[in-house]
Amino acid sequence: MDAIYWENEAVVILDQNKLPGRVEYIRCEEHHALAHAIRILQVRGAPLIGVTAAYGLALAVIKYRGSRSDLKAYYDEAEQLFASTRPTAVNLFWAITRMRGVFDRLADQDVEQIGAALLNEAQAMFVEDQNINISIGNYGQTLLPKNARVLTICNAGALATCGYGTALGVIRSAQQQGKISQVWACETRPVLQGARLTVWELMQDNIPVKLITDSMAAYVMGQKELDAVIVGADRIAANGDTANKIGTYGLAVLAAYHQIPFYVAAPMSTVDLSISSGEQIPIEERNHDEVRRMRGEYITVPEVEVFNPAFDVTPQALIKAIITEKGIVTPPFFTK
Repeated sequence: MDAIYWENEAVVILDQNKLPGRVEYIRCEEHHALAHAIRILQVRGAPLIGVTAAYGLALAVIKYRGSRSDLKAYYDEAEQLFASTRPTAVNLFWAITRMRGVFDRLADQDVEQIGAALLNEAQAMFVEDQNINISIGNYGQTLLPKNARVLTICNAGALATCGYGTALGVIRSAQQQGKISQVWACETRPVLQGARLTVWELMQDNIPVKLITDSMAAYVMGQKELDAVIVGADRIAANGDTANKIGTYGLAVLAAYHQIPFYVAAPMSTVDLSISSGEQIPIEERNHDEVRRMRGEYITVPEVEVFNPAFDVTPQALIKAIITEKGIVTPPFFTK
């Protein structure tokens, strides 16, 4: 089941806010609709956000009806719109930069040719991401023992990518080797991507999964019910510091205390070599009602003040290895 695809001059996305209750697709005929979908988490996951923005930029040019002389300013505006949607996910900016290269290279061509080339690039990125995830999975599964019991947080699966997944890609590849005996899925407050999406994905593939609240992870580790923690990433600094869904840092601390290996699975496009450490990663703070409400209903006093960072940063010292499509990277990670 694709989370995104191109169809007749429109981008069709799986509305992840409706899962698991309803499988519903949305047809986006304007790039503004795609940017909005990224912002409100109908599309989510760093690799998928990047490819979605690429499709959105192609769509913007294909649907452009203004004068040729105004095309660059129009494209710049569309680019800025997508860049503003999710500031932590570096794959977004990687994709925007790649699409900009195509646009600039064809600056003297007509609008139709530029639009077609941008669409070809977005579709190539879609296929590349699928192949990258399979490669990540194949490398990562070698780190897991037989009868592995693995814990993950958020959703780093097919729904967060163009298919197969990063952290869940490792789990899928290990399952194919008969290695997985149990996956523990943290529910992932405040918007429950683990409970809603990871559980749904794993059950679709008949991979054994148990759901726990985020606060139960320490108990599971203390009961010696766990062999590894595997998570995805939204941005990785050159030294290995990793931004991922809020709660990941706490899992890494717990895993270190219980001497359980902690792995990050992510494509090289998630590595930001322009920053030396996690201190330089921008952390998105989201709408406070994500914490105050659950499925539209208040679960606390409506007027309470809220702090709602979407991500935290796990220091590289707590990470045993980073699994990429190029292989398994260990400390000092990407620093020379």
